[in-house]
Amino acid sequence: MLSHTVGERLTDQNKPVPFWQVLNGKKEGRVGEPKIVVVDYHKGNLSSVVRGLVRAGAAACTTDDPEQIRNADGLVIPGVGAFYDAIAFMRQSGEEAAVFDAVAAGTPLFGICLGLQLFFERGNEGVPADEGAVADGSAPEQAGGPWVDGLGIMRGSCTRLESSRLKVPHVGWDQVHMTPAGAADPLLAGFAEGANMYFTHSYAVADDADAADVLARTHYTRSFPCIVRHGNVWGCQFHPEKSSALGQRILKNFVSIVEEVGR
Repeated sequence: MLSHTVGERLTDQNKPVPFWQVLNGKKEGRVGEPKIVVVDYHKGNLSSVVRGLVRAGAAACTTDDPEQIRNADGLVIPGVGAFYDAIAFMRQSGEEAAVFDAVAAGTPLFGICLGLQLFFERGNEGVPADEGAVADGSAPEQAGGPWVDGLGIMRGSCTRLESSRLKVPHVGWDQVHMTPAGAADPLLAGFAEGANMYFTHSYAVADDADAADVLARTHYTRSFPCIVRHGNVWGCQFHPEKSSALGQRILKNFVSIVEEVGR
């Protein structure tokens, strides 16, 4: 298992000490700072997410250790890699079960980009032709197979953006339009309607998502949910850690949610 945080030290046996025991050399970590784990499914550098959470006031680390995932105050599933590879690693490593346990216990969970997509019932990004399930007719017409199951926390599927005119992937700044539910949600406190946030993705949530879970939408090739919430689970299709002050505001709001739950 791998775990890393700023200031991490090793035991005499060269095994990582759980991150909440080592920050600033204090076994409790920094007093008052929520302990947030960024789930590492081995698909890229997650340091920008960790730095954003630290700037937002959290004690943050990356880990693939299911027990650290279960014991965190808050969780983040980052946006790196393809749907199939990410969910396959999470299942094989025990991360998926740990995330389910944490969410069931009330731990706030936040997904970024691919992390948001994994919350849904299924996706078709990167699924080998000889694996996955054939579309059962309930998916939108634009969706193809084969499919792989996602975490299933929210209803709906994730499919590729298609356009004969616009470039895919969707890379750059684009407007975010809040729903009434989004305008009232604590994750978006202080967020400006129509604000531009930074996107980089080829897949997005399809039309079969539950409207009650949608806090905001963006339009690029088609309209798609770009901020979602179901209970104690939130997600953004854009990258808040790369979206300047308003993106940092969202991370700060998530840290505040984690703090509130922990009181």
